[in-house]
Amino acid sequence: MVLRGYVPTSEETLQTLAALRLQSLNSDFSTHAPFPRLEELFPPHVLHSRLPPPPHRPPTKCRGARLRAGLLAGGLWGQALAKQRAERDQRLRGRLREEGASTMAAIVEKWKLLQGMGRPEAMAAYMALVREWPGFGSTLFDVDLHAVRPRLGVVQGQLWQWAALTALSLQSPVGCGPQRLWLGIGAKAVSLYKPGEPEPLDSFCYGRISSFGASDSSTFRLSVEDRDLLFETSQVEEIAQLLNTYLASAGTQRLPRPQEPPTSPPTSEPTVLPQGLCTAAGPWQLRPPVGSSHS
Repeated sequence: MVLRGYVPTSEETLQTLAALRLQSLNSDFSTHAPFPRLEELFPPHVLHSRLPPPPHRPPTKCRGARLRAGLLAGGLWGQALAKQRAERDQRLRGRLREEGASTMAAIVEKWKLLQGMGRPEAMAAYMALVREWPGFGSTLFDVDLHAVRPRLGVVQGQLWQWAALTALSLQSPVGCGPQRLWLGIGAKAVSLYKPGEPEPLDSFCYGRISSFGASDSSTFRLSVEDRDLLFETSQVEEIAQLLNTYLASAGTQRLPRPQEPPTSPPTSEPTVLPQGLCTAAGPWQLRPPVGSSHS
């Protein structure tokens, strides 16, 4: 979880976690102790984030300009560009090695400070640091939030609207594109995180979730009070199974089954749940299947 970047914390804390891992594995520092590779101790993406971004090249608009660029790329100009790219890649690899050596040196210095700490104490200190993140214990999924729309029974005929999330608010759609987020599913709540941010953009306990479903193998829908959230993810089945597991363990009697959202508004206005972070649980909406359904 730490090495995959799913524990958002400072680089200093990440180095301390790596030192505690070394203390747990090898006991006190020794030049003869076996050293794991840096990527087994420290999140690689942190090192890569220090590198300068690749130069931005504006897209060629004109067909004639694209043709001329293609002809140039096949001649001397193309050879010069290939040489420049190779030199830049070599510089980046050198920079990455320097950053890795610097990070490893900082980890070793912190490891030396842990002399005398036993393996159980090192493991306990490691877990204590990780548990400081409020999302600890949740299973995180990489998702793209594509849309938030009012429920059809609340605002009939409302089209899908792009939405930007703000803390504890899903009520105000504004124009923007899909957002890459972490969907955190825990025993008590479902949360949405901006990758790398420690605090959730929004969080809602299961009493606020009226239903959820899979429209297809890569689209997952989560209905929260009067809003439908539409996610694109490759882990639709895993998300649905985990939600069902937590709901069953909480004693929920009626579990919503993955299905396509209804294409026509209901005949009667549904009851709108009270606003708030964690409202009292209402009855689950078990909708009849419409079209094909996926588990």
